[in-house]
Amino acid sequence: MNEPDGPAPAVLRLMLVDDHPVVRRGLRAVFDDQPDVRVVAEAADGAEAITVLNTVTVDVILMDLQMSGMDGVATTRALQDLPGSPPVLVLTTYDADVDILAALDAGAKGYLLKDARSEVIIAAARRAADGKLALSPDLAARVQRHRENTTALSPRQIEICRALAEGLTNKQIAQRLFISEATVKTHLVHIFDKLGVDNRTSAIAEADRRRLLSRR
Repeated sequence: MNEPDGPAPAVLRLMLVDDHPVVRRGLRAVFDDQPDVRVVAEAADGAEAITVLNTVTVDVILMDLQMSGMDGVATTRALQDLPGSPPVLVLTTYDADVDILAALDAGAKGYLLKDARSEVIIAAARRAADGKLALSPDLAARVQRHRENTTALSPRQIEICRALAEGLTNKQIAQRLFISEATVKTHLVHIFDKLGVDNRTSAIAEADRRRLLSRR
């Protein structure tokens, strides 16, 4: 993602990416009351968002994490390859450390929960538009603690564990995560090593014991 050269614009132009129309309407209603914020585009998933970006100028994307189509992490990662793409501020109901790390590692500039006050969301969006990281002190501390634990699974490895728990094959995992089967196999070797197991079934059981499979 290319960071902006100057400060956030006086009028902040937002794109809302969420697969729930009710959520998008609610957010739009909140921002419509703000004279210095304008919702200029909406999308129901990442693929649609990337298409819409070709037709409108956006300062910040408010991105849901879990969507029925292309999800927030995959979309954020894909945006890194697009020149001049706007920064992403994740707005979600999920507050697990692994989800936060996955979003940040994909290139998101911030992470907020959907129950955040409107002024907090706007302030975070402006920080993101300025190229600054928008995380609450609590979330920033949690991320730092998690990253200091070198034995922890990476966000990508946790994604693969969750896919294993769904019964997906290596090929299906590769297709979901837009990586090669060889990369999936490499991840599995590291996952087994970190979890202290030697097969997929044991990996799922150990990941579940560590509460890595649930997003709640």
